[in-house]
Amino acid sequence: MTMAGPLPATNNDRIVWDTYLAAYRLPVLTVADEVGTLAALSAHALDTAALAAQLSVNARALAIHLSLLAAMGFVERREGLWRATAEARRWLHPEAEGYCGPLIHGFRQSQPLHEQLLATLRTGEKAEGHASAAAEWERGDLPPELAVRITAFMNAHSQASARGVAMLPLFAEVRSLLDVGGGSGIFAIQLARAWPRLRATVMEIASVCAAADSYIAEAGVEGRVATQAVNMFTEAWPQGHDALFFSNVFHDWSEPTCQILADKAFAALPSGGRILLHEMLLDDDHCGPLATAAFSVLMLLGTRGRQYSFAELRGMLEQAGFTQVETCETGGGYYSLVSAVKP
Repeated sequence: MTMAGPLPATNNDRIVWDTYLAAYRLPVLTVADEVGTLAALSAHALDTAALAAQLSVNARALAIHLSLLAAMGFVERREGLWRATAEARRWLHPEAEGYCGPLIHGFRQSQPLHEQLLATLRTGEKAEGHASAAAEWERGDLPPELAVRITAFMNAHSQASARGVAMLPLFAEVRSLLDVGGGSGIFAIQLARAWPRLRATVMEIASVCAAADSYIAEAGVEGRVATQAVNMFTEAWPQGHDALFFSNVFHDWSEPTCQILADKAFAALPSGGRILLHEMLLDDDHCGPLATAAFSVLMLLGTRGRQYSFAELRGMLEQAGFTQVETCETGGGYYSLVSAVKP
């Protein structure tokens, strides 16, 4: 039997994300066709609020849909106004000679994602029937069985990005790191492996900590990576760490909730301490990149959040009091790391 051999030395998992997130492209288009988004933007250039009012849909959800439609090439945005592209006017306007609506209409009846995205667009709420544990996470009462499944999911989708983060030289300065909402602890594990002087604590709710302990033990880093059960919304955060790390945390929550997290991080850090946000970043105009815009649709379905741009995250961090806000690509697929310092 031929063995596969060792894993290749790459942290680029874009092929996985491109395939996984492709599932959201067609249903966003079929929903736009059903509610009349492209027809409305063929007639007039509109901002998000005016378009939402005209279509009788939720403005927050519509903005997330428009980002993906823009990344796919169906709409464009100039000076804050959205407009259908020439291709959309030619092929997706119901009165156009080339209208190909019948080609995509069958998807409406055959795929639950269409109905789920249509419902979230109209209400702005998470989709019924779409797997999500945001409410349980916020309350801190995630059942153990669900915690094990979600922790495994997060561990799987962070394999490449955790290795990419661990290669960044800024961690040479970090001695004690608090991994906030750290899931399986995969980032703390990879950082501990890469930087022998670094110690990390994974701060999670109790049931996720229990699940993470097995990953930490399997990695053989129990002496330098530990878990601490804390509800980040209702309980005091541990003090004494010189860096606070958040991966795929801010995108789960609304802007006001993210601001609360930024404020809590500022209070928990000493002077000179650093906050680190690991996210897929939207472009400042919210018209891409394609994978990030699709990921934002996934967040719409199951959380209270979305993907944010660097400018938006910088605004939150500066409002909390942080300075020296910077970002860099991690080398782990589509992810970037946003860094800021407490004066």
